[in-house]
Amino acid sequence: MSLSEIKQRLSKACADHGRNEADVTLIAVSKVQPNERVEEVLKEGHRVFGENKVQEAAGKWPMFRETYDGIELHLIGPLQSNKARQAMELAQSIHTVDRPKIATTIARLAQEMGHCPELFIQVNTGEEPQKAGIAPADADAFIKECQGMDLPIRGLMCIPPVDEEASLHFALLRKIAERNGLSGLSMGMSDDFEKAISFGATHIRVGSAIFGARDYG
Repeated sequence: MSLSEIKQRLSKACADHGRNEADVTLIAVSKVQPNERVEEVLKEGHRVFGENKVQEAAGKWPMFRETYDGIELHLIGPLQSNKARQAMELAQSIHTVDRPKIATTIARLAQEMGHCPELFIQVNTGEEPQKAGIAPADADAFIKECQGMDLPIRGLMCIPPVDEEASLHFALLRKIAERNGLSGLSMGMSDDFEKAISFGATHIRVGSAIFGARDYG
């Protein structure tokens, strides 16, 4: 796979499902990828990237921003409160607001700093104990709580369980977003983003299919 192949698949999925391609943001997930691979994708003109860890993002993106204009960074991994300030300085978007404590911290820092990244609330659609995210039953109340703090909630994010049909989770996420008047849906990865697009995904997160397999060595 490569960036151009993923873009072709994205275009085809949008055409197949009557979606406007401009409404779907492709986030190239560069976590654990060597800088040379990331730079290749930057040279191809792509500017929207996703990172899991604040520390890794901090070691990579300020340097790239000195050379490349217009980089948009999305944090898509679990966020600890003590890393929130750094995350808000680095990223234009945080996809993993998943509990009252982190929402309160971001709200306080936004007041202090005078700006706030665009936010997505992570919903644990599969209710998996090992995964972050607010339970579907608690999502409506949590969304209202966040909006009550004046947080810029753009939409919702989910990571479906690997052994379940992703469509059910995409449909559930869309339903929660619709009833709360939210337009953003961060869902779909390398294997299932076409399906996610058919359910209204606005942000898809694709990593190894663009960069090659990750080396966790």
